[in-house]
Amino acid sequence: MSCEYGGKTHKGIYITSRNDMAVVKLSSGYNIGVPPSSCTCIEQTVPSTPRSRVVNNTPGLPDLSIVSTGGTIASRIDYRTGSVTSQFDASDILVAIPELAQIANYRTLPLAAILSENMTPAIWQELARAVHAEIRDGATGVIVTHGTDTMAYSAAALSFMIDTPVPIVFVGSQRSADRPSSDNAMNAVCAAAAATSDLGEVAVVMHATTSDDTCAIHRGTRVRKMHTSRRNAFQSVGIPPIGSVAFPSRTVTLTPDAVKRGTHTLALHDNLEPHCALLQFYPGMTPDLLRAYEGYKGLVLAGTGLGHVSTLLIPAIKKLIEAGTIVVMTSQCMHGRVCDRVYDTGRDLLNTGVIEGGDMLPEAALVKLMWVLGNVKDKKNAAEMMQADLKGELNRRSAHGL
Repeated sequence: MSCEYGGKTHKGIYITSRNDMAVVKLSSGYNIGVPPSSCTCIEQTVPSTPRSRVVNNTPGLPDLSIVSTGGTIASRIDYRTGSVTSQFDASDILVAIPELAQIANYRTLPLAAILSENMTPAIWQELARAVHAEIRDGATGVIVTHGTDTMAYSAAALSFMIDTPVPIVFVGSQRSADRPSSDNAMNAVCAAAAATSDLGEVAVVMHATTSDDTCAIHRGTRVRKMHTSRRNAFQSVGIPPIGSVAFPSRTVTLTPDAVKRGTHTLALHDNLEPHCALLQFYPGMTPDLLRAYEGYKGLVLAGTGLGHVSTLLIPAIKKLIEAGTIVVMTSQCMHGRVCDRVYDTGRDLLNTGVIEGGDMLPEAALVKLMWVLGNVKDKKNAAEMMQADLKGELNRRSAHGL
């Protein structure tokens, strides 16, 4: 594509439209926004659907697929800028970590090369379809490499979108491969071990401690990144981890609560309703913020304590619900569950039609709400599904001591 900008003709690649402007990536790497009328299409290319390719094929080893989306595990330092950039795909990871070849044969699929703050519901759908296809075509386990910042959201999304008979293991790293303290190799090896185990659900596998001795296996709907940079940043919330992988022995231990391989029949349910949002309450919040979500299909509120917001907001919440928005209440507290029957504020919220979210993590509740509204049109059924445990996201009772 060529476009006129600043009195000069520039060549680049059209990316998207934003605010009635065409966003064009120049050969310098910079993006510019120009009026669409100033652009001329020179050549149109249709991106091909990524296809997995076999990296190694050793008789007797299980067949795994690695679907790469980017993140720090697939990054290194760009010494030109001093920052971390996504530069590797799954094939590069296999070259960089030779021990992986001792565990399984691999097909690799480069789905995306992004840092995880750029993840979107649309990419979740692409990822779910790609993972489903890999399992359908014979993969006995799938590893998804992913940036850590939003990995919990993506793991929850695939938990709802795929009924899987085999392990789907998300893995990342807190520190890039060319840092001496990188956790990428151990995490990747432990993820491969978990992907060949008797696990039968979506999980996140990351360092369990700051030492290089154990990785924890976390349920995809009960995990959160709890630290910005520590190698053991990921923790299960409300339940213990569902397993562990010892290193360097690669011994996998699963708890009785872990879903076992073969429990479910493979199925894909990839519809999502993207017009949902997550909003955290804070003291002094005004109703104007809630009005910004008018027209949304769903809204998750992260309230205080047992699931409260100020009484000032209740009329605006009621207006949203009456206009058709499903509102789910969760808590900002790390442990325990919502109960809006204790205080007047909670009872007032229930009277407006707010749905209690139990002990769901706010981010898991958001993803679940997107999925429920993408698959169920009746609001009563949707509300019932939000209060039902579908993929281990809701506990009937809080675990002792958690």
